[in-house]
Amino acid sequence: MFERTIKLIGEDKFKKINNTSVAVIGIGGVGGYAVEALVRSGISTLIIVDYDTIEISNINRQIISDQKHIGFFKVDEMERRILNINPSCKVIKIYDKLSLDNMDNLFKYSFDYLIDACDTIVVKQELIKRCLDDDIKIISCMGTGNKLEPSMLEITDISKTSYDPIAKRIRKYLSVNHINKKVPVVYSKEQNNKFEGSIPSMIFVPATAGLLCANYVIKSIIK
Repeated sequence: MFERTIKLIGEDKFKKINNTSVAVIGIGGVGGYAVEALVRSGISTLIIVDYDTIEISNINRQIISDQKHIGFFKVDEMERRILNINPSCKVIKIYDKLSLDNMDNLFKYSFDYLIDACDTIVVKQELIKRCLDDDIKIISCMGTGNKLEPSMLEITDISKTSYDPIAKRIRKYLSVNHINKKVPVVYSKEQNNKFEGSIPSMIFVPATAGLLCANYVIKSIIK
């Protein structure tokens, strides 16, 4: 099933991908597409973390969401999809809304890379700190809601971000805690009108952000 991948990157690099484990935090609009790309690229071990169930409002942008599976746990549906693609992939599911109190439920597992696609800023901050402390490679996704233009997404260091309020808070956290290491992020400079209540979103930006996160991991493995 990976013949064309191997033809593009070579057997040795594919073996590196196949021997890598990745944790993905948040299996929503960003995380779902990141997992999709990782399993189709040959990652052999995936740790997927999400506490939530599929809602009808997810259907417009989340790859695991459809009318038949409303109310199902996202990690269960993601596992089903992963194993339908590659039955030999090892899937570890964590049914948690990560917090500062239960972070050890994730870090008791061993993994090489972490894709942060969660929504909670204090959790994003702690994930970055823990990964830097433990020498785990991380890429963190900033805000993708209220955006329509995927071409404005880019991968850069957190210190070079602008306009994004999530990135601004994380930059401040890193500065206050004297953390000077590089932190790769996916973010967008696109600015739209602010809305009250739920944040509007379509598939294009979160899906592309998830693919960029996965692409960063794969290119980092085979560089």
